[in-house]
Amino acid sequence: MINPHGGNLINRVLKDDVKEKLINEKNELLEIKVNQRRVKEIENIATGVYSPLEGFLVQNDLDNVMDSMRLNNDKAWTIPIILDIADEEAKKVSIGDTVRLSSGDQFIATMDVKDKYSFNKKELAEKVYGTIDMHHPGVTEAFKLKDILLGGTINLVDSPKSLYPRYHLSPAETRKSFDDRGWKTIVGFQTRNVPHVGHEYVQKTALTFVDGLFINPVIGRKKPGDFKDEVILQTYRVLIDNYYLKERAMLAILQTEMRYAGPREAIFHAIIRKNYGCTHFILGRDHAGVGNFYPPYAAQEIFEKFPDLGISPLFFPSFFYCRTCGSSANDKTCPHAPAQNLECPDPEVRVEFSGTKLRDILLKGEKPPPEMIRPEVADVILKWENPFV
Repeated sequence: MINPHGGNLINRVLKDDVKEKLINEKNELLEIKVNQRRVKEIENIATGVYSPLEGFLVQNDLDNVMDSMRLNNDKAWTIPIILDIADEEAKKVSIGDTVRLSSGDQFIATMDVKDKYSFNKKELAEKVYGTIDMHHPGVTEAFKLKDILLGGTINLVDSPKSLYPRYHLSPAETRKSFDDRGWKTIVGFQTRNVPHVGHEYVQKTALTFVDGLFINPVIGRKKPGDFKDEVILQTYRVLIDNYYLKERAMLAILQTEMRYAGPREAIFHAIIRKNYGCTHFILGRDHAGVGNFYPPYAAQEIFEKFPDLGISPLFFPSFFYCRTCGSSANDKTCPHAPAQNLECPDPEVRVEFSGTKLRDILLKGEKPPPEMIRPEVADVILKWENPFV
């Protein structure tokens, strides 16, 4: 089995006897309220999804992540995992304190505070997202952050029940499942969308060369216009049930938010799948991108900077359905002219796998053509009055 990022799978979930003692003494700890997005980050740290992180980033690590896309120990890391608090609240916290992180009335975790520092929101946005344009959803969120950051290790006491417990697996659990299935090589697939025929083609092409396929959709905050979590899960379930070998495909969720950080997020996504136990990771066109903020293949090119990443990227070009070939294809495999070529006898020989076009068809209540999306998948989506966030 492939080693987790950093060599060890982090486990900062407290044992029951320690939890009980802390719960009884919780009023002795300063309470800091965290939102649901931070709760998911805490759980991902504690269960090893974000290995080698053991807590929220201290200033040295954040500076290195922004400047060199590495932690202070030189391990590859590209996305800031930070805990922001208001200035007035920060005045109550000192380095060396142990604080209680809570959501509502729930005691989520303790945190041993190792650093307390201010930061430049504009600098963070520009370095992580490559822009300060407020039309970028990640930039908008960066400027909403509170003024002070706390860094330090966390210990998970409790976390809210998952809305999808069947698919909510920790890296320890996925690794055991891969081992039980006899999978030695596993390809991970990141998604925030329902599956179209192009996705299926890419997944099955990659699966040809490995033992198993790990489909791992993001469940959490997304931008308006993206598909709802439940729709994504239902459509993948019906696709797997009808078109995949059950012993070769596995579906589990990643509870986090989309940052839309393009190439940086591609590396982040690869590290996470490495922690889940994947040996390979699929990267298509404009991975984790939004609008026109990143070149189409920037998320593939960035892997040249990380020869030590420890997971093998599988790069795929843009795909389409060719009616002449009668299958999904790309410019390397299809000899037929694109639609704008007047020599092409069929002006619609290529059906592009366009998310915008798919949304337009679905919003009209119409069924997309089978060259674009499986009929069973379309039927699931059309049962929803509004399948979008």
